[in-house]
Amino acid sequence: MKAVLPYDASPGTKRLLESLDPAIAQVSVLAENDSAGLARELADAEVLLHVLAPVTAAILDAAPKLRLVQKIGIGVDTIDRVHAAQRGVAVCNMPGTNTIAVAELTLALMLAALRRVAALDAGLRSGNWTPDAAHLDAAGELDGACVGLIGYGAVAKRLRPVLEALGARVVVYARSAPDDGAKTLPLDVLLSEADVVSLHVPATAETRGLLNASRIARMKKGAVLVNTARGALIDEAALIAALRDGHLAAAGLDVFAMEPLPRDNALLALPNVVATPHVAWMTPGTWRRSLAVIAENCRRLASGAPLLHRVDPP
Repeated sequence: MKAVLPYDASPGTKRLLESLDPAIAQVSVLAENDSAGLARELADAEVLLHVLAPVTAAILDAAPKLRLVQKIGIGVDTIDRVHAAQRGVAVCNMPGTNTIAVAELTLALMLAALRRVAALDAGLRSGNWTPDAAHLDAAGELDGACVGLIGYGAVAKRLRPVLEALGARVVVYARSAPDDGAKTLPLDVLLSEADVVSLHVPATAETRGLLNASRIARMKKGAVLVNTARGALIDEAALIAALRDGHLAAAGLDVFAMEPLPRDNALLALPNVVATPHVAWMTPGTWRRSLAVIAENCRRLASGAPLLHRVDPP
């Protein structure tokens, strides 16, 4: 069974993919911007492995033998699921494979934003051993802080006990009541109380622009915002304004409204922002766990068995 991965995979990731039993699937790895190569490889592909590049109707129509779009991760907002269903192409994701990695980078961004790690690192590299006093005066701690988790899926649930072990008080905004005793608050109350706000919801019609200018204004003055979910959840212009005028102390961001992030984006010029290029999920551990799901779903596809984690069209 032929699978195609249009993604700028690292050498280590390529070696993992090559370790897949060829009797189960053979994976063709392409550069993400190789549109000609993608069109060629899709001509006889049965499986499309999807990371970030949108799976549009045109992509689906270029693959007459396609049977499965296998998302590497959870979010399927970049897949045209309606057209996939019309074409009879299944869409599956991978709950849990990247939970560990995303939770750990979320924690790292919280700490880096609170302690102004990016600005301190840049200052030291430029020869300044004495930090800017403004960075030192703005430094925060998780101990004693209120951390608000917007969304309470696998990543947020993994973070909560870690944050509490570090001395934070954790509150949650979720659509349904948590089954583990987590304290829930209405969204606007959470925003007004939390010293750190972390986003953990998918990008849907209901959540796009969730943190607009009005809601950012409701956030506690001096709060820190962390986003490892989707860039579309935040009004980026309003975030930039709040970071510039000091309403928000800092932000830790792995996702952005436009990706790849343009080099002239104002966020990159702000000393109170620590940013990473949508890599929260990306570790060798995530890829190893993902490979197991890829192999199993290819086996099931070949045998006609029900697929793991199939996602219905919207």
